[in-house]
Amino acid sequence: VLLVRNRKEFRALGSKCPHYGAPLSKGVLRGERLRCPWHGACFNIRTGDIEEYPALDCIPCFKVTVEDGKVFITAKKKVLTLPAVTEHRQHLGLRVTPAFRVLLQDLESSRRVKDTSRRCLLNKNTVLLLGGGVAALVCAETLRQEGFTGRIVMATKEKHVPYDKSKLSKEMNLKAEDVYLRKPEFLQARGIEFWTEKEAVSVDFQKQKVHFMDGSSQKYHQLLIATGSHSGFLKVPGADLQNVCTLQTPEESRKILELATGKNLVIVGASFVEESQASRLPAPARDTNGTSLQPGAAAELPAWVLAGPFQMLQNKGVKFHMKTELRELKGKDGKVTEAVLANGENLPADVVVVGIGSTPNSAFLKGTSIARDDKGAILVDLLMQTNIPNVFAAGDVVTFPVALLDGDRSSIHHQQVAEAHGHCAALNMLKRGEELHTVPYFWTTLLGKSIRYAGCGKGYTDTVVKGSLEQQKFLIFYIRDGHVTAAASLNCDPMVSLIAEVLYLGKQISKEEAE
Repeated sequence: VLLVRNRKEFRALGSKCPHYGAPLSKGVLRGERLRCPWHGACFNIRTGDIEEYPALDCIPCFKVTVEDGKVFITAKKKVLTLPAVTEHRQHLGLRVTPAFRVLLQDLESSRRVKDTSRRCLLNKNTVLLLGGGVAALVCAETLRQEGFTGRIVMATKEKHVPYDKSKLSKEMNLKAEDVYLRKPEFLQARGIEFWTEKEAVSVDFQKQKVHFMDGSSQKYHQLLIATGSHSGFLKVPGADLQNVCTLQTPEESRKILELATGKNLVIVGASFVEESQASRLPAPARDTNGTSLQPGAAAELPAWVLAGPFQMLQNKGVKFHMKTELRELKGKDGKVTEAVLANGENLPADVVVVGIGSTPNSAFLKGTSIARDDKGAILVDLLMQTNIPNVFAAGDVVTFPVALLDGDRSSIHHQQVAEAHGHCAALNMLKRGEELHTVPYFWTTLLGKSIRYAGCGKGYTDTVVKGSLEQQKFLIFYIRDGHVTAAASLNCDPMVSLIAEVLYLGKQISKEEAE
């Protein structure tokens, strides 16, 4: 139990974040809002309700009374006919029944699932959610939590219910079921229909109907497009050889792990996903090479990236080939064997993993009247509405106004942002008029060390570094127009969560204050 004193009031809550189990006692408290130190999820200390993602569930909240200067916490109990155990009372002031052993259920769980409405057949409204990721999932759950009783259909081209994609590059030996965010029974119990391997191929916005690859169609009253994005494709000779992989599904994650063990691996790209993946591949991998497809990429990367994570991976035998491009992949018997770089180097390659950016999954909207940018991202406003009535969009497939960029549009491919989008879209399907209000929060893990990032550093012109890059304990402030717009850290919890909360409250941190 976490006991919180806020001014003169005491609150008792579950002590662990339901996301990954972070100790909330090390988090950030501002007013009645408690932010997780690891990944930025926020909870209301009065109710335990979740107020910011990436966690999906709330935390338990217990009754607190103060008598004669002592604080007592009351939890729900299940009485079993077993010998009495009263130690809990001594330590927590819990009122237990002395004749029985008391199993304090609430104390054993770090999560509380919000109550939801049920499907009512009398309500003929249908909300159709295209996509099987967290944006669509949170939208569906929020609709039920907020009292919507109509039909909810989630349709995805994937084979699985929504899963934790962040683990695909970090725990590559897991089965798909191990990373499910919600079990099929959970969705079924809430009257959420989930259609797998159901890819949308076109939308008739005038008739409010979606057509699918299998020839079927579905009408809707309100539509959410949350189809995500896909990895960029290699456009070099040999890109179609076997063992040239992307990392987007649980099956691809396990396949890469199996293929790369004891083999020569080349990773094309220099993003955090690729770095994280390199750090998680097994020691028997003979050689791991990272190649940037962006000329001069090293010069554009912040110093802390080069001195921190890159150095960590180099110490483990990962070789980086920067300021060059992949020119060709060569193979034998249909399988890749070699990567040829523009600088003339040849790298042995039994497996090649491609991570060179992403493209919105919006090609099925081509020729429609929905507004998209030149990259295919759907334009939405702060209500997550598109330019078409009753059509919303969320997650990786959209570009939206970002407060930290003074309202300029951007696409931010973070799990927490996608969840915030889905929540906001659901509220506005219900006509709540709620604008998106969130601070992007990103994390990754390299060689057992967690890197946190919050805010939006796009267009930053300066940085302030606190701590030591070489000793892998640091906090970086990203500065634009004299103020902090983002922060990143390694081994400095909960500083990034603290900065995220300051930015969320609309307060500015000057460069001088950061220094």
